Amino acid sequence: MQYKLNEYIINLMEISLQEHHNRVKRVLLITLALNWLVALAKIAYGASSHCTSILADGFHSLSDGASNIIGLIGLRLAYQPKDKDHPYGHKKYETFFSLGIAILLFILALGLTHNAIEKIKNPITPKIDIRSFIIMLLTLATNIWVMRYEHKKGKALKSDILISDALHTKADILTSISVIIALIIIKLGMPILDPIATIIISLFIAYAGLKIAKESSIILCDTVAISDVKKIEDIVLEIKGVQACHKIRTRGRPDDIHVDLHVQVSGNMHINNAHKISYAIEEAIKKGIPEITDVVVHMEPKNG
Repeated sequence: MQYKLNEYIINLMEISLQEHHNRVKRVLLITLALNWLVALAKIAYGASSHCTSILADGFHSLSDGASNIIGLIGLRLAYQPKDKDHPYGHKKYETFFSLGIAILLFILALGLTHNAIEKIKNPITPKIDIRSFIIMLLTLATNIWVMRYEHKKGKALKSDILISDALHTKADILTSISVIIALIIIKLGMPILDPIATIIISLFIAYAGLKIAKESSIILCDTVAISDVKKIEDIVLEIKGVQACHKIRTRGRPDDIHVDLHVQVSGNMHINNAHKISYAIEEAIKKGIPEITDVVVHMEPKNG
């Protein structure tokens, strides 16, 4: 009976995991379509008007689409079931692939800086008219909606890849704003400020990449996931038969935290009772803190 109950619970968890995967995938597909629509609009107009700022911004938007594709590949790997080679699951692949987005941001920042320097050396005055501002304002509004939508869904679904991708889109918004400012400045007869603004924006983009890389490395390097472990200790001490709890360690992603701890019980306790207490501790911790998915309990005898 207990075996069937455990099997039923495992099946429910797998269904829930698959549903979570589908929701994250749906968000990425929506943002991919919108990012490429924005990119094509900017590239087409930038090429026809010889406006290099709009053209560069279009390729920046294409990198947003590339990050969506990286996210989809990462998701496919992250939500595979546990297997012999990955007994803890594959969820860290999602965090690992978010580093790919950070690398894209670094490359983009370097590319924008290089283009800005070339513009300073060889100034180009593009053809600017009302259509330039209409294209930029419409695509800017789309990017703002995409960023807010993806960030909101990323927080709700606790998805690293969605939150990282939203930061990438935020960088695209900053770039688009700089282009609009540059267009106004060009119309006022000061085209030299266009590449200067591009360099400033590239620094914001690089900072966003650095932030993503830092957050991902914290998880991949097994930095403490829960700094204040008092709540875990309080849950454990409420279990009947537990006399003490210490050496609590945590690691993992915000939605996939692994915990191991040492628990002391009476030295005269039978091994069967100690096992029951260990199981009760695991269930109580997972119930009290849903983000915790794995608990390892080291039982110790307490003499005296």
